[in-house]
Order: sequence, then structure tokens, then C-alpha cells
Amino acid sequence: MSAEVQDTSNLQKVDSAVSDAPASPSETKEKAGHRRTSSASALPSLADLEKEGVEIKIAPETQKLNWKLNTSPSTIDDPAVLKKPLTAPLIKKVDLHFPLGLEVTARNLKGVTIKDALDAIHKQFKKKQDDELDQPYLAGFEWDKEISYTKFMVHQKKTGDAPSGGGKKKKGKKEEE
Repeated sequence: MSAEVQDTSNLQKVDSAVSDAPASPSETKEKAGHRRTSSASALPSLADLEKEGVEIKIAPETQKLNWKLNTSPSTIDDPAVLKKPLTAPLIKKVDLHFPLGLEVTARNLKGVTIKDALDAIHKQFKKKQDDELDQPYLAGFEWDKEISYTKFMVHQKKTGDAPSGGGKKKKGKKEEE
């Protein structure tokens, strides 16, 4: 008999919980739905810009970063560059296409920044060793509306430019030993 009493009490607890449950999720769904529509209308997508025929300009700073793809974007010499928008006009999502076919997407509802693009790239390359990458340095991005309006081509290079000659000093020490 005591087992039956426990089962009944469990049922009563479950019933009371079920009666309270439908009120709260419906409220959160309404709020979440409202939030999505307001943020989605803030910035245009590349497809919207294509319909309007808007020219896109990529920040020229991306060509001077001297950034290695398998290192964190925070290692860049000038961290202020990371906060700058990747494009003008601002967009909320961009596909970055690599020559060998890899494609990554950078997203930011307030406008894709250079850091967002580098983070998306770094996520793909962070586990790669230096010797696995033929061209480990970012040379910049290219937008060609004739090839693809909605994708940016990622250009890479074999060597990074030594910012202050520090790399030359290291090579000199190795040769002396």
C-alpha cells in the first residue's frame, strides 16, 4: 500500500508542475520572436545589397595585418584594427571562400568586423601545424561581384612581413650557432 501512496503523490507533483509549465514558455517564445525580427531588420544581407546594386568596399587594413591563420587574432600587432568594420556598408554575414574550396562564414548582427572574419578563419585553422599550411599568412580579402556577389575570396601568402626586423635578428642568431 505504501508503494501506491508514493506513486499517487508523484503523480500529484507532476500534475501540478504540468499545469504551471505552459504559461512561461509561451511568454518566452513571444519575446524571442520579437527580438529576432528587430535585430534581423537592423542590417542588410549581401543578397539584399545585390538586389539594390550596392558596391561593397573591404577595409584596406586587412591587407596589412601580417596575421598567421593558425594563431589567435589577438596576436595582431595593432588590436584597434580588429574593431573596425570589415566592409562598407556594414553587413551582418559574409561567406569567406578559400582557393581550395574551404568556406567559412563570419557573422555579427551589429556588422561584421575584421575580428569576426579572423575568428571564423582561425576556428578552421587553429589545430593545424605550421608545416601543414602552404600559405599560412593572410594577404587580404577580395570581393568580385562578377564571380560571386555574396562571397569574399581569401588571399594567402607564404611569408609574413617582418614588422620591425625582429624576424631577421632571430634568423641571425640561429646562423651563428
